[in-house]
Amino acid sequence: MTTTKPRPIAPLDLVAERAQCGTALIEALERVLASGVYVLGPEVQAFEREFAAYQGAAHGVGVSSGTDALVVAMRALGLEIGAKVLTTPFTFFASAGAIAWSGARPTFVDVDPDTALMRLDQVAAALDDQTVGVVPVHLYGALVDIPALRAITDPKGLWVLEDGAQAHGAGRTDADGNEWRCGVHGHAAAFSFYPTKNLGAAGEGGMVLTQSGEVACDTSQIRDHGSVAKYMHGRVGTNSRLQAMQAAVLRVKLPHLDAWNARRREHAARYHSAFEGSQTVSALRVEPGTTHAFHQFAVRILGEDGARDRVQAALAAQGISAAVHYPRCVHVQEAAKDWGYGPGDFPGAEQLAREVLCLPIHPFLEPGDVDRVAEAVLTAAG
Repeated sequence: MTTTKPRPIAPLDLVAERAQCGTALIEALERVLASGVYVLGPEVQAFEREFAAYQGAAHGVGVSSGTDALVVAMRALGLEIGAKVLTTPFTFFASAGAIAWSGARPTFVDVDPDTALMRLDQVAAALDDQTVGVVPVHLYGALVDIPALRAITDPKGLWVLEDGAQAHGAGRTDADGNEWRCGVHGHAAAFSFYPTKNLGAAGEGGMVLTQSGEVACDTSQIRDHGSVAKYMHGRVGTNSRLQAMQAAVLRVKLPHLDAWNARRREHAARYHSAFEGSQTVSALRVEPGTTHAFHQFAVRILGEDGARDRVQAALAAQGISAAVHYPRCVHVQEAAKDWGYGPGDFPGAEQLAREVLCLPIHPFLEPGDVDRVAEAVLTAAG
């Protein structure tokens, strides 16, 4: 007698995404090949306009990755060598790594373990006369309250660079009932189009959004060796240009993004309903007025040390892929050993690193898949 294994449930399905786009992707790539313009050019310019308009920003500048978007934007904002830049220790390493790579000093404030977002009540206390800017991370697809953050930073003359690598299409409603997206209220915003993002390329890609024409101009020059005209260089820059083929792929996918994000929110609602009242599984809180992009659906597995890892292993045995984003905080990484931090400095971040588990939530799951995952989590968590 043979036993039928349950169908695997993966964290994403790029093959299904490709199928939904149909022949448009191939046609877009053929259009670029026929044009003979493979780096920057009209395809990139068109995507810059379209994505900026989608997010509500005035300007978009395509770059080669999300990390480069952070680095180039900080330079355009006037980052000084040795200056302090605030961010959080519970995020992908690039958020802080880009600060250090740019010659500045990453300075951390803790996150709220119920939301995984920067604690604004700790920002003011962390500022000093060496601080020049803040990089709030819109983790998992939820937006930090940027107007509230700027109420703290503007009187100090600091810039705010939003890390929107996981926040494509995410929104938040202000006191007047108007929804804004990442890139509207910060001095600039950095996006990644890595293939696994809600809006992903067929390779690497990134973009800087800003409302400032001056910042956009500076960013555009810095990404192209400081070029102001062919063979004329007004500053020292780098090579961080978005490829036309990636822009073409992203232009095809962008019109699908709202529907894909809506599907993610439907799955999230099923998860929230399933976990409501559980004493062992706690979904992260969604702040009122948030239109969450749910790049990840994160829960905290409560209980003894190792409970999260035990649940993850139980899911894997049933063919369910659940990931830990992130198992080790930035401030205790080997690369951060000279930044002046150690274990215990940021209890909220460290709690999440012990407890967080991200469940499958891509738009091509069926409702039954979500129910199966939720049941497996609750059973394993006890």
